Amino acid sequence: MEAQHATSSVSPAAPRSRLALKLGGAAVVAAIALFGYTSLSAKNTAPDVTFIKLDGQKVALKELRGKVVMVNFWATSCTTCVGEMPQMISTYNKYKDQGLDFVAVAMSYDPPNYVLNYTETRKLPFKVALDPQDTLAKAFGDVKLTPTTFVIGKDGSILKRYVGEPQFSELHQLLEKALAA
Repeated sequence: MEAQHATSSVSPAAPRSRLALKLGGAAVVAAIALFGYTSLSAKNTAPDVTFIKLDGQKVALKELRGKVVMVNFWATSCTTCVGEMPQMISTYNKYKDQGLDFVAVAMSYDPPNYVLNYTETRKLPFKVALDPQDTLAKAFGDVKLTPTTFVIGKDGSILKRYVGEPQFSELHQLLEKALAA
């Protein structure tokens, strides 16, 4: 009889503690899911940065809201960057009248006089900025590899990140969709 009494007194508490465990576990899962969702959302938004162009003028990325923006991290010593630049120029010229803006960000190790010379001799038609302290590269997820290009939607969200030369037909489809939105 004592054994029955012992099991009957433990038995009602056991389902309650299992229920508490399940509810606690569900709360942890919900918290992790919420954190993951907000983390992904935060990572999907372009950083609030200001570019300093070669002429010293400042351009805040938030000032470009309402436009589709390409931000291209590059270097004059990067053969892929130099190789893709004519297609970047063509892409910009093709879509600028539809609302595309473009900022080419020279990496911190790129000597400013090389960047200026390249910009002038190639007649780059878009904004060119320097990043002497890696501030911009760090803000965009610690960019180390060049070229790295971000396509940013009109609302400031990062639509795509290309590491290496993009497939230009795919890039153009993305730009057309984003510009039409």
